[in-house]
Amino acid sequence: MSSAKTAATAASSTPQKVPAKAAATSTVKQTRPLGHVTFVGVGPGDPSLLTLAGRDVLANADAVVVEGPEHNAFLAYCRPGVEVIDGSGAEGSRALKVAARARLVVKTAKTSANVVRLLTGDPFTFSSGAEEASACRKAGISFNVVPGVSEVSAVPTYAGIPLTMKADREVTVLDLAEAKFDLGRLHPKQTLVLLNAVDVLKDTVTALIESGFDGSTPVAVTVGGTTTAQTSVVGTLETIVADLRAAKVTGEAVIVVGAVVEQREALSWFETKPLFGWRILVPRTKDQAGPLMDRLRRYGAMPEEVPTISVEPPRNPQQMDKAIRGLVEGRYEWVAFTSVNAVKAVREKFDEYGLDARAFSGLKIAAVGDKTAEAIGAWGIRPDLVPSGEQSAAGLVEDWPPFDEVLDPINRVFLPRADIATETLVAGLTDLGWEVDDVTAYRTVRAAPPPAPTREAIKSGKFDAVVFTSSSTVRNLVGIAGKPHASTVIAVIGPATLKTAEEHGLRVDAMAETPAAEELADALARFGADRRDTMVEAGEPVTRPSERRSGSRRKS
Repeated sequence: MSSAKTAATAASSTPQKVPAKAAATSTVKQTRPLGHVTFVGVGPGDPSLLTLAGRDVLANADAVVVEGPEHNAFLAYCRPGVEVIDGSGAEGSRALKVAARARLVVKTAKTSANVVRLLTGDPFTFSSGAEEASACRKAGISFNVVPGVSEVSAVPTYAGIPLTMKADREVTVLDLAEAKFDLGRLHPKQTLVLLNAVDVLKDTVTALIESGFDGSTPVAVTVGGTTTAQTSVVGTLETIVADLRAAKVTGEAVIVVGAVVEQREALSWFETKPLFGWRILVPRTKDQAGPLMDRLRRYGAMPEEVPTISVEPPRNPQQMDKAIRGLVEGRYEWVAFTSVNAVKAVREKFDEYGLDARAFSGLKIAAVGDKTAEAIGAWGIRPDLVPSGEQSAAGLVEDWPPFDEVLDPINRVFLPRADIATETLVAGLTDLGWEVDDVTAYRTVRAAPPPAPTREAIKSGKFDAVVFTSSSTVRNLVGIAGKPHASTVIAVIGPATLKTAEEHGLRVDAMAETPAAEELADALARFGADRRDTMVEAGEPVTRPSERRSGSRRKS
């Protein structure tokens, strides 16, 4: 080996001493990577207008910047523990508010990986999204934009006003909040959409008429657009200021000016829903109110839940424990479920004992109605018996086969149910030759009284309707809050609830055709539609029950 090569090898294997100054400068400072911001448009008010893309982005958010309480509904799509930041605190001019929110978004992105900024409407249409996105770009923060439904198009659509038609193809949108426009350059043939114009409406209509618009040009002012609080006032350029004052309508509005407004009479679809704007009381167990409230909202109502019943375990669980052991040991021929709560109670006991649906092997299963059958079906079991007629205890007895000593090896029925259930089913099965183990699977306990404002609203008629889903909800509501006002519409889920309501002095206006929450909402909607049609045919203004106090609906 040459001496040169040897020297090189030795040099490479010998540690090199680095000068102190060089060592200090070689240390790399670790910095936290900047986060990413997604600007999501949530629409103008109706939460269901959030896009699928917006929902998916929220599901992965680490932090969400909202503009106010109106955005809280969208937080349900976020994972637990997401950081929620209120971006509504800025005061002053629009420019100041935008700058403050932009700084807040940038600050949040420096500490959170995935930031979602919720904006009403569309982020880049009459919103601050563009300015905030520019601030992110300057700060070196990446961003995406999820478009949203803009109030410019959504609110007129919800008001039944098409912005364009075959003969009307030109639309001009003006935001009169701070900008000054030369309205004289507009021509009468185009459709105008005016934002933030209520405070300057008088001057605006005067300027439009002076610029050549006919005073009879149709105008529609819509407040609370896309929500069940939506109100539209229709007039002309000459009358709209007085019309708005007479209607006592206030708040931010979207105003449409032009011939397209005339289409509202034929195309109105939202404000003409059968229960539109109705404030409806839903007294029932909290975890069971969802489907009913969703259906009521579909009809345009504003349902408010007031829990009147709390479902609790039985005071003495030994009876239920004994019945479950008997079920496993082959003590019963039938199991009869009379409610979803009964199915839930048995299932919880099964979980406690480590059992599953196989424990029902060899047993016959009966369900009092379709909803109870669905709950059993979620267990992977198809009931052997569901009433063909009335879905009630009486209907179940009507179809129940009598005990046959030859065909039925066991004559015993397991009946898990509420502590306050009626004796109709037990008596009927006994008459058919069956022995019934009537077991308290759960207790229905009266809930605490609702807040004072709610109790006052119930008694004074501020609710348009009350929907009762069981006899116990009637008894408990009257017990904790008093009787609904005479003007309040009463809807019940079935004959038994009807009887209880009448016993408490209530006149029932609507009853579900079958005992299901959705059917109850449908029955009330039919009543509302008939009521509306009657008013229209009589040439009367369409009002809600809470606005008309004449006549009594309560029996003396």
